[in-house]
Amino acid sequence: MRTPGEVRRLSILEILLNSKEAVSGSELSKRLGVSRQVIVNDIALLRASHPDLIATNSGYLMIKAASTCRIFKVKHTDEQTEDELNIMVELGGTVLDVYVEHKVYGTISAPLNIKCRRDIENFMEDLKSGVSTPLKNITKGYHYHTVEARSEEILDEIQNKLQERGYLIESVDFKSVYQAKNYSQM
Repeated sequence: MRTPGEVRRLSILEILLNSKEAVSGSELSKRLGVSRQVIVNDIALLRASHPDLIATNSGYLMIKAASTCRIFKVKHTDEQTEDELNIMVELGGTVLDVYVEHKVYGTISAPLNIKCRRDIENFMEDLKSGVSTPLKNITKGYHYHTVEARSEEILDEIQNKLQERGYLIESVDFKSVYQAKNYSQM
């Protein structure tokens, strides 16, 4: 299960991604029911992994004009991890995170922010170092990725290719999952 802070930061990203203009810290504070200082701290955390999030004199703004997200539930072997990530990136997606739904511990997630082949190579090198194993291994290979792209068509292509390779279990609209998690945290 995501922490209230993680859910709030996802809310901030969703608001900014869907806004055509800058959103002030005061407006975010009102909409999310927290102080402006909490928003400032959240923005600082978000900017570390989202360089497209900028502060202007009229508020916060995502540089990307149009993007959309989808969550893919997938299953594959360790050897297929690189292929799975390459599918998403080569077709124009950014793999924002990986998470599992553990029956005892709830949701366990890790940010990835994989945008290109070099990111994949670095990630695979980290896994091959043997220090840790993929998060998916604690749930018999089942895991989720939140993938961002410029259009629904790109996400459809990614979904079709994952299905074709036999990795896809299910895809879920990001907004419906986000809203369900957000409302359950209130």
